[in-house]
Amino acid sequence: MHILYIHQYFKTPDEMGGTRSYDLAKSFVLKGNEVTVLSSTSDKKYKTKKRWTRIKRDELWVDYIYLPYDNEMSFSKRSKVFVQFIYFATQHLLKLNCDVLLATSTPLTIGIPALVKKWAHKTPFIFEARDVWPEAVIAIGAIKNILLQKALYFLEKTIYANAAAIVPLSVDMKHSIVSRYPKLTNKPIVVIENISEINRFQKEYDSNHDIINKLLGFKPRFTILYAGTFGRVNGMDYVINLAEKSWVLDNELIYILVGSGAEKKNTIALAKKKGVWKKNVFVFDAITKQELPQWYASADMGSSFVIPIKELWANSANKFFDTLASGIPILINHQGWQKEVIEKDNLGYVLPEQLTDENVRDFVSYTQDKLLQESQKKNAFNKAKGFYSLDVAVEKYLAIFKAVIKVD
Repeated sequence: MHILYIHQYFKTPDEMGGTRSYDLAKSFVLKGNEVTVLSSTSDKKYKTKKRWTRIKRDELWVDYIYLPYDNEMSFSKRSKVFVQFIYFATQHLLKLNCDVLLATSTPLTIGIPALVKKWAHKTPFIFEARDVWPEAVIAIGAIKNILLQKALYFLEKTIYANAAAIVPLSVDMKHSIVSRYPKLTNKPIVVIENISEINRFQKEYDSNHDIINKLLGFKPRFTILYAGTFGRVNGMDYVINLAEKSWVLDNELIYILVGSGAEKKNTIALAKKKGVWKKNVFVFDAITKQELPQWYASADMGSSFVIPIKELWANSANKFFDTLASGIPILINHQGWQKEVIEKDNLGYVLPEQLTDENVRDFVSYTQDKLLQESQKKNAFNKAKGFYSLDVAVEKYLAIFKAVIKVD
């Protein structure tokens, strides 16, 4: 079976960013399939006279187009990159043969090349919804034009209607899709959450090489790691406010923030204003996926935050799954399916959307409960292995491929 995998932001472990598509694609190859990935890149080595550059990486064929992009771009500039990728990827797809196409968002527009490929060559496609786009971006006010909103909802409906199967990354995403488009229940809608890559995060690390302690120059009592984007929706102000309130209760409770994004400078500025910069808040540059496990191995707790908008609760953030794969408790500040899982399986701690002094006192007390944390560490790893491992995700996908193209 030849799988054409289209992901505008395909990342490998030696790059910064999530590697879900890489991990899945590599696993599909190991199961005896051929995989070709279409993606854009900001790496100047791919800025050549040819529109597309093909490389082979870990038995994957990857076709790259040079289209610089980063999270600090304005919405209009990012939108321009989306449109450019749609145009060139559609042209390129029509020249390639495959048995099935897997298109993974974001953005939602990634479904347009898949639609054209289906209509032109009758190639079935699976659409992987990584968030409830455009619902989420409209909710945060990023798209205010009513006509554009209607156009995007029409596009979403058209993509879902033409997809052979839909793969949302959480049960809440599935609920959102089905509640808005009830007629879709006649086709496969299979939840495959983001991946806890246990093999990557459970390597043996030298306990003498505690990277966080080494960088700080001291050993904190308790460290909370945030490793991800400093973006508009990521609630970094919340983290700084939490740090400010917890500092007066326990100055050995340390927040380690690692990553990049449009709000990074503002986050640092707020930490300085609140008087916690380089006291209990320390910020570091983004790191590659293969470097990340060492940071989690050095931390006591992982974390994932969002601003208080209901539509964002459905997220399936890498931070949540990387934390569980590392076998440490997870901290979040929102409701939704992750809150339910954390509380049901005793995986960590859920803070409220609005912090109070009492909330923070309770959380600080939690960080001092070593017995509870040891129990949560075991629960986190078992949950990752049993429900969110790469093996689980691959088997679900192979079953979908089999049903879609009706192979033996």
